[in-house]
Amino acid sequence: MTAITELTDLDRLSAKARSLIDGPLNWIGGKWEDGQSAETNTIYNPSTGAPLRTEPHSTPEQAVRAVEAAREAFDRGPWGRTTPADRAAILNRLADLMDEHFDALVEIIIAEVGTPITLARAMQVGMPVNNIRWAAERALAGPRGGYVEPLGPNWDAPASNSVLQKVPVGVVSGITGYNFPINSVVWKLGPGLAAGCTLVFKSSERTPLSTRALMKLTEMAGVPEGVVNFVSGLGDVGNVLATHPAVDMVMFTGSLKVGKAIQAAAAETTKKVVLELGGKSANILLPTVDDFDAIVQPSIMRFARNSGQGCGSTTRMLVPRSKYDQFAESIQRFVGDLKVGMPWDESSDLGPLIREQQRQFVAGFVDRAIDQGADVIAGGGYTDGLDGYFYNPTVIGGVDNTWEISREELFGPVGVLIPYDTVEEAIDIAHDSAYGLHAAVYGDPAEAYQVALRLRTGAVSINGGGFMRPDAPWGGFKLSGFGREMGEDGFQEFFQVKHIQWPIR
Repeated sequence: MTAITELTDLDRLSAKARSLIDGPLNWIGGKWEDGQSAETNTIYNPSTGAPLRTEPHSTPEQAVRAVEAAREAFDRGPWGRTTPADRAAILNRLADLMDEHFDALVEIIIAEVGTPITLARAMQVGMPVNNIRWAAERALAGPRGGYVEPLGPNWDAPASNSVLQKVPVGVVSGITGYNFPINSVVWKLGPGLAAGCTLVFKSSERTPLSTRALMKLTEMAGVPEGVVNFVSGLGDVGNVLATHPAVDMVMFTGSLKVGKAIQAAAAETTKKVVLELGGKSANILLPTVDDFDAIVQPSIMRFARNSGQGCGSTTRMLVPRSKYDQFAESIQRFVGDLKVGMPWDESSDLGPLIREQQRQFVAGFVDRAIDQGADVIAGGGYTDGLDGYFYNPTVIGGVDNTWEISREELFGPVGVLIPYDTVEEAIDIAHDSAYGLHAAVYGDPAEAYQVALRLRTGAVSINGGGFMRPDAPWGGFKLSGFGREMGEDGFQEFFQVKHIQWPIR
């Protein structure tokens, strides 16, 4: 792997990285074009606060053309005549190109998102490559039951036979967040292409370069014109993708507020909607845990990695009251050794938050909790000596689950430590949230498994779990959204089921 140093502006990126992001941002109907809005968007390096690039936003009219291009490609283009093997070949070619440009993609992520290099390699680039290869396998295997699933004869008069045909849902719009900008697109792009859909994407205006790089590689992989499109704009552009009658399904990753607006807008044309809207996930430390030093690292990093900018962050740590002080001491030792630093430094554990507004947002929750009597167990505050939007990992104590900081999603490296008296109470606290995306449980494996079975969340990690699997679905209960991405269940989202029936003579 290439050593990466001081990616403070785009001129410092390698020629290979620049080749993926130079030129117009928008990809519509197989052609690159600049945004046409009078409003401009400045992309910043969150590690330094310096501007990276200023571009005009795209317009609603450009979004309409992107949707029309996707509709035309689905209804009348060659994509509808491709075989599963054709689609798998394009996806494998895309994965190969991502591997060939691996370091370049890492550079772009570091410059635009600020993710530390070790995490950027593993989760921001490595995981998307694996997800694309998995999607290629799904294209060949088909959805659950196959592309055509025999039902067998029904001998009730009149006797008949039937099959279920799984057909692609059609044109899919994907509106994605800034925290994992490549993978958030890949979770929609890979299965969507595997199923035979066409797609239109809008990224967060904070991180369009990462998506632009992926679109360039998609073009290089040989995706036909109009099958994949990208527009970089604001809410008016997103509104087109949520309301246009030619869009069959809307997929959104982001905030609850925007997700509700998209759901309401999509209802006008009764579109299928898949929403992933974040969480306030619990981490239950069972009474059988006796070595807190062994579990403090995954407990903290599950909410501190990527500087807390992750929807599945387990920010509510629930610990037996009798062991509260013991775990607090482990937290102090571990957090005290974490390094907040420049993301291209191999030794950095945390990088910056995405913008100064986000840093102020996170700090506001911490400051209000302290003002109301909470304790800072470890960390806290802005990071000294750095010019970007850095915030130290923080653990707050002296609170319960009713506090604002225990209930709202911060999207920053801040967790709370909450005591409980019984396992039943811990489960009740875990459930006392508007969200239900993720949870973690530590303790005796058999007991932890029984607790996991009872938790109403989309995923549960036992004793650290493992790396995110492409064959496992991701999505939540309650206000965390509905529908799933990845896994067999996520792949199913891209299909409609048609019943074909005929008489038996």
